[in-house]
Amino acid sequence: MPTAPQTTDELHEALQANQRRPYGRTRTVTAEELVDAAERFEETLPLVRALLELQEAYTYGSEPRKSPVVFARLLTLFDEQPDAFDENLRHLVFWRFKWVAAALRALPEIPLTSLRQWLTEMRERYEKAGLGLQPYYGQAYRLAAHVGEDEALAFELWAGRTRTRLSDCEACEIGERALYHLAAGDDERALGTWEPVLAGKESCQEEPARSIAHALLPLLRAGHTDRARELHLAGYRGCRRNPSMPGEVGRHLEFCALTGNEARGLELLAENRNLFDEVDSPLELLDFLTGVEVLLRRVEQLGHGELPAAGFPGRTWTVGGLRAEVHGRADDLAARFDARNGTTAHTERRSTRLDRAPLLEALELTLRTRHLDEVAPAAPVVAPAARTAPDLPEPLPELIARARALDERGHPDARACWTELRTRVTARGYTHPDEPAVGPLARLRADLLADEASRLGERDDFTGAAALYEEAAGLYDDAGTPAHAALARAHALLATAEIPPRTSAPAGSGTTPQGPADGADDTPAEVAALTAAHAAMVRLHAESSGLAPYQEARLLRLRATALGLRLQASGSDGHVAAVLDEIGLLHDFATRHDVPGQIAGALILRASTFAISGDLPAAVAETDALLDRLNAHGPAWHLPRALGLRARLRLGAQDAEGAHADLGEALRLAADWPADAVDTARLHGDLAEACLRLGRPDEALRHLTRSAELNLRRGDRFDAYCAYSNAATLSLDLGRVEDCIALLDSLLAEPDVAAGEPNDRLVAQLRLTRARALRAGEDLKAATAEFLALAAESAGWDDDPGSHAVIAAETAVLLAEADEFGRAREAADQALAAHARDPRHEALSNCLRELARLQARQQGADGLAGALAFLADAGRVADGARTAGYEAHGRSLDSALAYEYGRVHAYADAYEEALAALEKALALLGEPGPDSDRAGEWAECVRFAAAMEGIYLERPAPALARLDAAVSRLTALGHTDETEPLTSLAGRLRDEE
Repeated sequence: MPTAPQTTDELHEALQANQRRPYGRTRTVTAEELVDAAERFEETLPLVRALLELQEAYTYGSEPRKSPVVFARLLTLFDEQPDAFDENLRHLVFWRFKWVAAALRALPEIPLTSLRQWLTEMRERYEKAGLGLQPYYGQAYRLAAHVGEDEALAFELWAGRTRTRLSDCEACEIGERALYHLAAGDDERALGTWEPVLAGKESCQEEPARSIAHALLPLLRAGHTDRARELHLAGYRGCRRNPSMPGEVGRHLEFCALTGNEARGLELLAENRNLFDEVDSPLELLDFLTGVEVLLRRVEQLGHGELPAAGFPGRTWTVGGLRAEVHGRADDLAARFDARNGTTAHTERRSTRLDRAPLLEALELTLRTRHLDEVAPAAPVVAPAARTAPDLPEPLPELIARARALDERGHPDARACWTELRTRVTARGYTHPDEPAVGPLARLRADLLADEASRLGERDDFTGAAALYEEAAGLYDDAGTPAHAALARAHALLATAEIPPRTSAPAGSGTTPQGPADGADDTPAEVAALTAAHAAMVRLHAESSGLAPYQEARLLRLRATALGLRLQASGSDGHVAAVLDEIGLLHDFATRHDVPGQIAGALILRASTFAISGDLPAAVAETDALLDRLNAHGPAWHLPRALGLRARLRLGAQDAEGAHADLGEALRLAADWPADAVDTARLHGDLAEACLRLGRPDEALRHLTRSAELNLRRGDRFDAYCAYSNAATLSLDLGRVEDCIALLDSLLAEPDVAAGEPNDRLVAQLRLTRARALRAGEDLKAATAEFLALAAESAGWDDDPGSHAVIAAETAVLLAEADEFGRAREAADQALAAHARDPRHEALSNCLRELARLQARQQGADGLAGALAFLADAGRVADGARTAGYEAHGRSLDSALAYEYGRVHAYADAYEEALAALEKALALLGEPGPDSDRAGEWAECVRFAAAMEGIYLERPAPALARLDAAVSRLTALGHTDETEPLTSLAGRLRDEE
């Protein structure tokens, strides 16, 4: 706290500000400082309020040892100065007897006699104050359940009594009743009791998150797996990282362990590492640690005890090491509670949880399914799990010979051979075979570097690829294989040209192409670099001798690829002929020397060139010819890519059905080959697009997540995160809010994402989608905090002010929903300033109209001026859109604005002005036609105008005439659904006549 409050008003404001903070150390420390400040005032009331805030911070910050001490001070003040306590404060004092009872139960060092004495004190105080005893019996039952003795009698004494004002809320009492039935082994009755809470009909600060955590396993045992999954996602979000709910977090970890989601469990454990340090309640810690141990024990049983795990601070942990530590600590806590209580209840309950067998082998919990093999940092997985790796010869000379032979053909299985060879060569004690056929070690190292460079290039790491190719070329020279060196340098030339201009750097070779000096001409840097790379490759080709046919064909393909990339970068028709000429050279050479892989490569390049140049019929014809050749002559591993190419062409021609069929066949054939060799990830991504066009969003979502998983396996993290981002957006569009949030939480917890490494804008997009999902899930506090953070960050995006405009506008709406119209106005002004630099007409208009509606609805006539100011801004945005020739994708900006003027004036009781605005909206919309997609909007304007006229202005006759004419018009046009609200309003007006 920067400075202590100097007046009671300042103290009151500071207390209110602290109450808005989340529970935890910051709130607790501030509450302690505010108590110190309150003690300086002569009045008692400020100290009472500060002590109440401090006790709340201790209670919900999981510090039960301190809560009773604070309450003792409050009780002394209550006894000594009862007049300082109004009815509300008096209610709080009696309410918090229950908090102290819970705190004492949570401390094994407090004798059982002291717990019972406190309950006696509570009963006597309640009786003296004339208060009902149901809350006392509730605490007596909780103590009996905690100890494990006489629960049934204590339950009946509590549950059969009438509730009072000091009873726990309905949701909490429902939860306690359900837990009683659950402990008695009656899952069905427990779930039935829980239903109002699980369905969201009863809730409070801790519910339904607390009940959900305990209901997960009973739901599974009852066969309600889908509901258990949904509630896990929603309930976990309600308790994660919360120091007052560590036991519930532990139950979610247990749920993951028993449903085949051990990897997700470890992820959630890492997200809640703060609980190891922040939970000071022994009882809550015991519950949490038992859930942690269930998870770790299961992971260890599956053979992954050496995986890293998040645990107690001060050292790093493996799963096995942490499990042993947790086991010892939790056993000790259970023994201490049992010793205090004189029973074995806690040890037995803990054993029951630890001994549970998995309830399901695998339950898909989130859109991002992870496995334990993916938890530890490792090299990217090359081959998909669905395909059996090729049998590799054991003797090293045979393996080297096979790798080189497969590589010459471009066979996908070469990758597996190189991977195995890399493992053997880098092993300690490696001895290189002294055989002429194998060649020197330098050549083998060059082969491995070239393979590694190829993988980097596929992941768009062109800088790394160029460097490795150059290094490989040097080793090939040392090994006396100049043809291989020439081909490696050609690869380096192309990789260097593909480095984005801002990060482009020489690869370290005298053959690195140099584009024209800055300012020499207007040619884009990328185009110039590719032109120079092609020229350098032509020179290199002319200077190289002794090239084998497969090497020369490969070099010709690199030349054609460079020109193809140049065409793609420039979009210039003048570059088409050069590409086709180069492809012709490749095709002729490959045909003459019978190099099947390069024949197919030439045909793929030709079809792609036609597609890039906009000649779709020629591209389709070339692709059909390519597929015919591949089916007749092979190589078969090119078929999935060729089908994928034709599918993309069909998508361009709006043939989504044909594209879907091609991609389905491509994926079937791709299963025979390593995923990276046939780009299975892209096939899934393209199939997702086809599914969306066919109106199959759920199927699209599956393919998007599969695409992302495959990209992650091959190390393409950026593409993977892009696919996951699209999946998150689609899941939000589908109303699967919790799925969306769970997926994004998982991604944002990744170390590289948290550091903003993939791309700061991509990370911002993930956060923005999450903020929108939080808003859709009605977690407005969290959504607003995220939007405010994003708005502050995006304000510095000088290269993308349009995105800042959209983020700031959405932030303004959230602030308005929280009645913070001053801050909403500030955010809207930021949005408008950014919009002036990079227009976002529709997004800004929508948000400004919503801001006006909110202010008028919530403030009525008092908010009219502010609302009209927002609408005036929306009018200027609409004027700008009209001037720029912008056409809205949704409602017309002008008619939507006129309608909003009507609604805003209606909220302010200015009915004549409202009617005039609605008349203008109707004029702008015009009469609907038979195929008009504006019929619904027009009908709503008619209904609203008639309501203004007939009800609020008390002119029913013209209102009925308006409605009857509109109903007739809509009925004649076939828009019968749109007539229902109009006929309903007409009926009401006639009844009131």
